[in-house]
Amino acid sequence: MMLYRLFRSIFGGYLTLMNRFESVGQENIPASGGVMLCSNHISNWDPILLGCGMERQVHFMAKAELFKIPVVKNLVTAWGAFPVNRGAGDRQSLRTALKVLEDGKCMGLFPEGSRSKTGELGEGQTGVAFFAMRSDCAVVPIAIVGSYKPFRKVKIVYGKPLDLSKYREGKSSKETLALVTQEIMSAIDELRKTHRMEDRTR
Repeated sequence: MMLYRLFRSIFGGYLTLMNRFESVGQENIPASGGVMLCSNHISNWDPILLGCGMERQVHFMAKAELFKIPVVKNLVTAWGAFPVNRGAGDRQSLRTALKVLEDGKCMGLFPEGSRSKTGELGEGQTGVAFFAMRSDCAVVPIAIVGSYKPFRKVKIVYGKPLDLSKYREGKSSKETLALVTQEIMSAIDELRKTHRMEDRTR
C-alpha cells in the first residue's frame, strides 16, 4: 500500500503538471465496502487516472502478458492489478475479481473492454453486469473527459452510485445482464456529455 501511495503521488503530480488534472465527485465513492468503478476507456493512462483521483486503492484486471515482464509485473502488481487471460474463460480471474469486491475493496472496470479509438463511448460488455449482479457492491459510473496530450486538460468524474436493487431482487438472465449493462453505460455517457458541455462553456 505504501508503494501504491508513492506511485499515486508521482503520477498524480505528473498529470497535474502536464494535463491540469482535475478530479470531481470523490464524495460519491463509499468510504467502505465493495465498490465497482465503471469508466469509459480512452487511453492506457486510464487505470492510473482512476487511482490518482481517489483516496481508496483501486484494483484492476490486467492482461496476463504484462505479468511475464519482470519490471512491469512489479509495477502493475503494486498498482493493484491481477492477471486475466483475455479471450478465454478465465475462471480464476473471475473468482479473484469477485473476492476483491466481497472483501470490501474497490475494483476498476472498463465495460467497453478495449480503448476507444475515436474517444466516443463504445458498446458495453455484459461482464460488468455479471460482477454487479454476483456481488452486493456499490456501482459507481465514471467519465474520463479531455485528453492526455501534453498541456491539454484531463478530468475524471465520479458519479453517484447506481440503484440496481430492482435487478438484484429478480432472477439473473441474459436480458437482465443486458439491461444492467445499458444502465451503467447510460450513466457513464450522461456524465461525459454533461462535463464536456461544462468545460466548453467555461
